[in-house]
Amino acid sequence: MDFQLLDLYTLLPEIFLLVGVSGILLLDLFLSKEQRGITYGLSLVVLIVTSVLPWFFYDADPKVIMSGLVVSDLLGAALKSTVCVLVAVGLVYSKSYLLSRGLHRGEYFSLTLFATLGMMVMISSNHFLSLYLGLELLSLSLYAMVALQRDSGRSSEAAIKYFVLGAIASGMLLYGMSMIYGGTGHLNIEAIVSSVLSGQSDSNLLRLGVVFVIVGIGFKLGAVPFHMWIPDVYHGSPTSVTLLIGTAPKVAAFAFVLRLLAEALGHPSLHQDWSQMLTVLAVGSLVIGNVVAIAQTNFKRMLAYSTIAHMGFLLVGFMTGSINGYSASLFYILTYVLMALGGFGVILILSRDGFESEELSDLKGLSQTNPWCAFLLMIILFSMAGIPPTVGFWSKLFVIQSIIDLGYVGLAVTAVMTSLIGAFYYLRVVKIMYFDASDSSSINTTKYSPGMAVFAINGLLLLGLGLFPGWLLSLCESLIESSVRTF
Repeated sequence: MDFQLLDLYTLLPEIFLLVGVSGILLLDLFLSKEQRGITYGLSLVVLIVTSVLPWFFYDADPKVIMSGLVVSDLLGAALKSTVCVLVAVGLVYSKSYLLSRGLHRGEYFSLTLFATLGMMVMISSNHFLSLYLGLELLSLSLYAMVALQRDSGRSSEAAIKYFVLGAIASGMLLYGMSMIYGGTGHLNIEAIVSSVLSGQSDSNLLRLGVVFVIVGIGFKLGAVPFHMWIPDVYHGSPTSVTLLIGTAPKVAAFAFVLRLLAEALGHPSLHQDWSQMLTVLAVGSLVIGNVVAIAQTNFKRMLAYSTIAHMGFLLVGFMTGSINGYSASLFYILTYVLMALGGFGVILILSRDGFESEELSDLKGLSQTNPWCAFLLMIILFSMAGIPPTVGFWSKLFVIQSIIDLGYVGLAVTAVMTSLIGAFYYLRVVKIMYFDASDSSSINTTKYSPGMAVFAINGLLLLGLGLFPGWLLSLCESLIESSVRTF
């Protein structure tokens, strides 16, 4: 009984979030349209409190609880707090956008919080069933949010594509997990590791399972050739939903891949197989993502293809199978979500009722009409391109350094060359802001708002981390070393 009570204490952040979202869902039934600000405020409070709670209920040494379903460790606490903060910031960015488009409703906030709960479950999972449970809770919430703008044919089309391809990915992932279960007789990560180490597993069946798991991971990350849903979903979704899809779930996806590949399937005999598959996915994502982004005239679609390229960098770090590689990937994903938060956030800030501000031409002359906003967006674009002194330069450098240390020089050259291609379309946006004349249809000015204040912090943070990246890298290394088992 005492042991079960301690388990519940460790799960208090998830329990608090679940109780909070259930309460908000019920309260919203009794609120009028004019009182929906209460729902918004309570959602922010729940997220902020939830972001603090993991630091009071985690174990410095990884500890498995709930009969092996959940692991309590420092990495989980850090990532769960990060996810909650990212979602809260996304809501601040989105407030005026939601109000002007009739989306400032209780179901939007409830689905956002349910998606956050799914991410938290994914992050702290130690069992294939809990991993899948968290993934589906996240995915189903996002499917509904994409289709929330019911009068938009574009959103409905995006939601259908997202749902169908997501269902295929889930099927592939489940089939791979079933093959691993057939090969080892276990779904618990520690038990799978023990079975592999003892030589009692069926290696052929295990390898077949790994193939399908990689396919499922490729779909969920949006890596080439499983990237088909990314541009359409990013473009078709309401921009506030696009911001959510493009930021916090990427952190949860990092934890998902780490638990699945690095911890459960990290044995050298298996690593050799999945690292080769990840290399193919990474190279394809780097090339296709950066090349196709050049042809885009829509800012959201351009950022969608750049996301594919960034996921390629993430996979490059993973394929090393080393602590340095995992640390570099964690550093990369944390800095990338800050860039994506600002990139999609500026679209929300510049949008107004009846005007989405998502075409590149809408940014013409922004430096004359709103120089502060243009400067901050330039920092974000420089960081995405990997130009010093922004943090994007260091995130790419650390990943490339991790693969050079293991002798993957050709892969490092490919990553550098594709980054140079990517710099073109990022700098093109800077050129449009600073050197093209403003159209009459373009946004003229942006009034002060909480979203603009957050955008300023967002942009300056990327610059500050670029000047002092050492502490964040050290933190990433300590998180990985304290939580990931090495073979």
